[in-house]
Amino acid sequence: MSDLELDTLLTFLNELDINELFDGEVTLAEEDVKLFSSTYETCIVSTTSEEVSDTTSGESSDESVSTFRPSKRIKTEEERRRQRAYDKKSRAKRTINLSEACEAFTSRSSVNPMILFITQSRSKAQSTMSKTLLHARDDGSSDDDGPMPLPVPAPPKKKVKKLPFESSYVNNLPTAAMYERSFMHRAPVSHVLVAPETQFVVTASVDGHVKFWKKMTKGIEFVKHYKAHLGEIHGLAVSIDGLRLCSTSADRSIKFYDVLAFDMVNMLSITFTPGECCWVSAKGAIEQKVVVADQNSPALRIYKAESAGNEPCYTISKLHTAPVTVLAFNHVADCVISTDQRGHVEYWNTETYKFPTATSGVVKFKFKGETDLYELAKCKTHAMAVDVSKDGKSFVVTAKDNQIRVFRFATGKMRRKYDESLTVFEDAQADGTMHLDAIDFGRRAAVERELANSDIVSNCVFDESGYFILYTTLLGIKVVNVETNRLVKVLGKVESSDRFLRLSLFQGKPKVNTQFEKHLKASSGLKHEAEVMSDSANERDTTDPTLFCTSFKRNRFFLFSSREPDEEDGEDSNSGRDVFNEKPTLEEAQVATESSSAKVLGETAIIHTTMGDITLKLFGKECPKTVENFCTHARNGYYDNIIFHRTIKNFMVQTGDPLGDGTGGESIWGGEFEDEFHRSLRHDRPFTLSMANAGPGTNGSQFFITTVPTPWLDNKHTVFGRVEHGKDTVSNIENARVDKSDKPVKDIKIINIDIF
Repeated sequence: MSDLELDTLLTFLNELDINELFDGEVTLAEEDVKLFSSTYETCIVSTTSEEVSDTTSGESSDESVSTFRPSKRIKTEEERRRQRAYDKKSRAKRTINLSEACEAFTSRSSVNPMILFITQSRSKAQSTMSKTLLHARDDGSSDDDGPMPLPVPAPPKKKVKKLPFESSYVNNLPTAAMYERSFMHRAPVSHVLVAPETQFVVTASVDGHVKFWKKMTKGIEFVKHYKAHLGEIHGLAVSIDGLRLCSTSADRSIKFYDVLAFDMVNMLSITFTPGECCWVSAKGAIEQKVVVADQNSPALRIYKAESAGNEPCYTISKLHTAPVTVLAFNHVADCVISTDQRGHVEYWNTETYKFPTATSGVVKFKFKGETDLYELAKCKTHAMAVDVSKDGKSFVVTAKDNQIRVFRFATGKMRRKYDESLTVFEDAQADGTMHLDAIDFGRRAAVERELANSDIVSNCVFDESGYFILYTTLLGIKVVNVETNRLVKVLGKVESSDRFLRLSLFQGKPKVNTQFEKHLKASSGLKHEAEVMSDSANERDTTDPTLFCTSFKRNRFFLFSSREPDEEDGEDSNSGRDVFNEKPTLEEAQVATESSSAKVLGETAIIHTTMGDITLKLFGKECPKTVENFCTHARNGYYDNIIFHRTIKNFMVQTGDPLGDGTGGESIWGGEFEDEFHRSLRHDRPFTLSMANAGPGTNGSQFFITTVPTPWLDNKHTVFGRVEHGKDTVSNIENARVDKSDKPVKDIKIINIDIF
């Protein structure tokens, strides 16, 4: 029992006039203090009569004179011993119910607030235990421990949150693990946008070129190409209704386009270097306005799309204290979300250009201190991209620290936070949960570090339901359910040579003009610009969810859909998923001319070795570049007298290295070339011919032949042939005696290779 509890007890006893309640003198024993401290129900008091009645005489003790000496302190053990010796024959002990004593006292005298408080609290406690506890306490008796405490109920099980109709939402998202098609620009692609209302796709590259594409029932079709700017494009934005497009560039110009007519309608020359741009007019507004950020100052300038002058109609100069990096328009709330280099996030109305008032119902806070909008500033980072959900209730921020943050717009509170930094992936790779090849992960990590040191932007987008977000990571494109906080799928994980960056999602039913479609199918010239994907009449009512994305330092943009590459047979099914819709450069044309004789691909190869012949079937249609490299080397005598430098039983035999130690060899183009994975070619059987490499995109001249199924090599090594005859020769090479480095003790050589 603490000193505070003991003082409270003594104060209470001193307030009671025990003389009027009981006959005798009150003392408080140590064991009584312990009892009071443990049960909080009863108070032990002792009454000692000045004159004990004689049992034989029958005299009553009512005539005795009782006195009350309040105890100011706890008696020592010596004092209690003397008291017990003095009253040995006449002392009687009994336990008194505290509530009864207090009620008896308060009925005779004024009520002390402390007494009333203790009385009420003890009475409530007694309702769950015994109402009266009376003990006959002898020297040999034991204390009663009282009732046992009630058992603590088990904590309720946490319900797993589920999203109704989740499967329907997921089915309206791309599902293919590999990209279906890719199209070219002349320079690395920096922007990709989708106008859902008009179903147009717009792409831009760092050289200032803009291309328009039309969404068809399957895939897209090229429409028009603009050499829009002389410098790099900094901002590209499409209006809410999908009818207008705006682009800003380092050449200090702003250009406006009519999307349906795919024509440029206005151009402004400005005196500052523009950054991001964003349309700030509602759907159907008479005057279409756009806000443009300044890369060198915190000013925001509002321009009218049809303006004939170069001056802005309004300038916001005091909202931010650093250059603005991102602009996003919430058309439901008629507000703009802007962020700057210091990590500050601001809301402002498109009519008043000020913070929306609480009475408008748009926001539910008056001060930013009530929100989590200072999260970026606290973490000393800034936003790279912001996307607002279709219903305007949420927005997602992609920050420079590789963390994805989801906020509620009305309250400014952060709902979710996902850490996609390199440190997280390194930890996952270290503990074995990543399941990536060490070389593959090292290459991805190197790209991630290079990306962190650049100004290249990646983003995160909502789907049309607002329940899912899609964003790019080192591992691929993640699809996350923000309601259940669950990872749904990862797209493009096998595309190890690409680090995807910007995303734009299409989820509608393609609406194709019949005359436009017939014109495209009848036109043969357009097939050189982009691949025509035919549409059948029974597919017009089906949706075709497609994700468009750019990649790090790639002059292509990619399409993820619900179809795997080459899933359907067609006249162009053998042309590959990477469409060459741009004319080659002068250097590329020269290389193509010099190697024109080498482009005659063989279908069969016979490897003549010192242990016998091996006949191979080559897959030139599925892997044209790999087969071309192999056939050219064979015709040029590159493989002549090369040894099998590595043989492992129950695995494979490897050759193709002119140095003979596994560290040499190059392609016919000099250096290395990229992988060519095909969904129908797998390491699912023995005697498969595959390229050796040191990681993604590092193919040279070395190749190997498996002797058992090796499915773990799928999407890591290019399969470009299979053994048709001479399997016994391969087995003999496999079983040859080897040294500690798996090199045959007696050299086994390739005499030469014939191509047919």
